[in-house]
Amino acid sequence: MNTDVEEKRTTCNRDCPDACSILATVKGGRITGIKGDPEHPITQGSLCYRTQHFLERQYSPERLTTPLFRRNGSLVPITWSEALDIAAQRLTQIRNEHGPEAIFHYRSGGSLGLLKQLSDYFFELFGPVTIKHGDICSGASEAAQTLDFGLSDSNDLHDLYNAKHIILWGKNVATSSPHTLRVIKQARERGAQVVLIDPIHHQSVRWSDRYIQPRPGSDFALAMAVGRVLFEQKWHCPDASNYCDNWHEFSALVHSRSVADWCAEADLDPEVAHDLAQRLGPGKPTTILVGWGMGRRLNGAAITRALDALGAITGNLGIAGGGVSFYFRRRDAFEAPFIKGAEAAPRSICEPLFGPELLKADPPVRATWITAGNPVVMLPESETSVRALEQQDFVVVVDSFLTDTAKLADLVLPTTTLLEDDDLFGAYGHHYLSTSQPVVAPPPGVRSDLEIMQGLAARVGLAKEMAGSAQDWKARFIGPRLKSHNISLNDLDQGPVRNPMAPKILFEDRQFSTPSGRVNLITHAPNDPPAAPTDYPFQMLSVSTPKAQSSQWTQVPETTVATVNPDALAGFKNGQRCLLESEIGAIEVVLHFDPNQRHDVVIVPKGGHRDKGQCPNVLIQARTSDLGGGGALYDQQVRIVEL
Repeated sequence: MNTDVEEKRTTCNRDCPDACSILATVKGGRITGIKGDPEHPITQGSLCYRTQHFLERQYSPERLTTPLFRRNGSLVPITWSEALDIAAQRLTQIRNEHGPEAIFHYRSGGSLGLLKQLSDYFFELFGPVTIKHGDICSGASEAAQTLDFGLSDSNDLHDLYNAKHIILWGKNVATSSPHTLRVIKQARERGAQVVLIDPIHHQSVRWSDRYIQPRPGSDFALAMAVGRVLFEQKWHCPDASNYCDNWHEFSALVHSRSVADWCAEADLDPEVAHDLAQRLGPGKPTTILVGWGMGRRLNGAAITRALDALGAITGNLGIAGGGVSFYFRRRDAFEAPFIKGAEAAPRSICEPLFGPELLKADPPVRATWITAGNPVVMLPESETSVRALEQQDFVVVVDSFLTDTAKLADLVLPTTTLLEDDDLFGAYGHHYLSTSQPVVAPPPGVRSDLEIMQGLAARVGLAKEMAGSAQDWKARFIGPRLKSHNISLNDLDQGPVRNPMAPKILFEDRQFSTPSGRVNLITHAPNDPPAAPTDYPFQMLSVSTPKAQSSQWTQVPETTVATVNPDALAGFKNGQRCLLESEIGAIEVVLHFDPNQRHDVVIVPKGGHRDKGQCPNVLIQARTSDLGGGGALYDQQVRIVEL
């Protein structure tokens, strides 16, 4: 046995903005330790708790190492040859009898590698089949910024050093962007002031100079109050009307209510709006970091558009230290013109409406193939998703573990982990590009997503189209634009490379990618949300935690903790077991009292297992945001009742 100790570099492929560079210590073919790469400009030697503990998952006895097929109601082990023969036969039969639109390929963000798109390519060639549209996480805000600016991108992450003020608007960087937090800390040391705006009191308060706690979902009203102060005090940029469309309409919108009235809707004192306006106007350069949770509302796009407008009218776009940062375009450097996507698909299913739309699909969906996703846990109305999958003739799940979704499948195919991955990456929290390379070989019986699709392709006449090693395909994604900057796959294999197409300062010439070349300011307020039922007094906010993010890296306790303000629950006790109920479901929880929280929210971890009664999406109705096909996950009213 080889007992030499090696250190190997790879990239974390999980659904996280940081795309960390990992150094793994390997001895005798087994990984004995992992740490952050100190040479990566963003990772800088540190990993989040979840990845630090990934070896527990890598070597978990629950990991799948053989295909499973449902016989007589139970999933039993079969060989790869049997598994792929069954998949090819069933999918071909359904396509021939009902048409390719009767097959639904659902690929989500459980792994962010570019080569995961090759499953899309296969099903496009095989069909084209039904695909998904919308995005459960970023749909609303990305669509909003695309409408306002023509694209959604950000200044270089380290440009935060140039900011005088950094506004964390609904963003818990301590949990969701730990490497951005490091940059923010360094910016504070250089004199920047940090303001946190969030209905949830969380760890990021610790690194903020001011904390503002609005009514949940009222961010649009607060932004309008700030906008009105900016106009009244003439703190807007003198030439902003030259690069903004709808200037007068936006002004009329912010003036449609008084500052006091806007702030009353947000449950805040008008002084808050004056303070924020001061920071954005005369206090600039100011960067607004837009949290992802705000987009997960019925008015999520309107909120982001309001924040975009504040950045635009104050002249905080196109300058060092300024900007309205929601996203970094992680795929922008790479090219895959051979994958047509929505252009080729016969129809699509809206991701947040997964269960309801599958149930009512006409003609019916007969088969669903699931890649890099656990929709039963990830998406609203978990029980509806369960019913939708149970009615299918054939369900295939590709995963490393027997998730809640995999337990419903007819065929489960075991795939590689992030430490066995061979792929290509951008990041949505910074502009660095990288590759992943296998640190160790997968266990016998485990295949990569690419190998799975190639094995299936060989059985349905598409072997030639899908042929090629992972390195071959990675090289194919390195298109003419990167090559024109003399960047090759070998360069990325050697270490991170900053995307050469990403400007250090976005929109520096004040030219925007909209049809007019100007910022498209919002002109109308969103519709009022439906009136909350009086017997469901809390808004449920299901959030990532340091130890668990969605259904990946899940290290949640056996019981779900529901955090509430003790004054909001007279007669209940800290630690008491209760039911958390919505109009569509209930889960058992243990109460945790926190006097720092608002009286109108209950906070639970997202991503808990359905089969253990921990999944908050059992309670959430499937509804979409105002733009972009996002999920309105944070508009769910709930109540707490005694067991």
